[in-house]
Amino acid sequence: MARLTDSPEFPLSPPRSRLGDRLRGYFIAGILVTGPTILTLYLTWIFVNFVDTSVGHILPREYNPQTYLPFYVPGIGLIVAGVGLTLIGALTAGMLGRVLLRISERIVTRMPVVRSVYSAVKQIFETVLAKKSNSFREVVLVQWPREGMWTLGFVTAEVVGELKAMTSEDTIAIYMPTTPNPTSGYLMFVPRKDVKTLNMSVEDAIKYVISTGIVAPSPSSEIVIESDAGQGSAVKGSFGAHF
Repeated sequence: MARLTDSPEFPLSPPRSRLGDRLRGYFIAGILVTGPTILTLYLTWIFVNFVDTSVGHILPREYNPQTYLPFYVPGIGLIVAGVGLTLIGALTAGMLGRVLLRISERIVTRMPVVRSVYSAVKQIFETVLAKKSNSFREVVLVQWPREGMWTLGFVTAEVVGELKAMTSEDTIAIYMPTTPNPTSGYLMFVPRKDVKTLNMSVEDAIKYVISTGIVAPSPSSEIVIESDAGQGSAVKGSFGAHF
């Protein structure tokens, strides 16, 4: 009796490699679909739970809405915090609120250590939250740590005062974040002519830094190159191909 052998016309077994590749592809696709959603929900839950716990410790028991509910409702503390901050803002907009704010600021500014921290934090909040502020609204490329190597940076302010007097050129302050933690970085003072302004949003730039370059901006991004004459030109195309 003739022995059957594998041949293109008469395969004896299904191709296991194709089945394995297909299952692996399905598994990776499942991770890509559910991973961002689960991580987002998890981080949101941590934030909401943190706010609820913080507000629960601050509010007296009789004023805490959770006391009168038969079960825990997430987000109550977040709502209470939002309403409280809105009421405080409305109060400070009036005459009485401004007087109380000035009295509290005078008390704080007389404290040796607290006044330095308070003034610095207040100035940062006023600068970042101001509607006309350009802080962290402009993404640039800077040659750092050496010439020929480019790094993403965020323009924080125009240099003024003593630093402006010490530099003869139009100098800007740039924050250089580290990867993958953008909350730490370096403050650099660079002449405006030595940076390349990008048309990339701050959100895309932060995602680019956190992902260590994996999550790149869309190919339709433009790069605005500042020439020596001060006139910028936009270059369309893939972001990663330009530096």
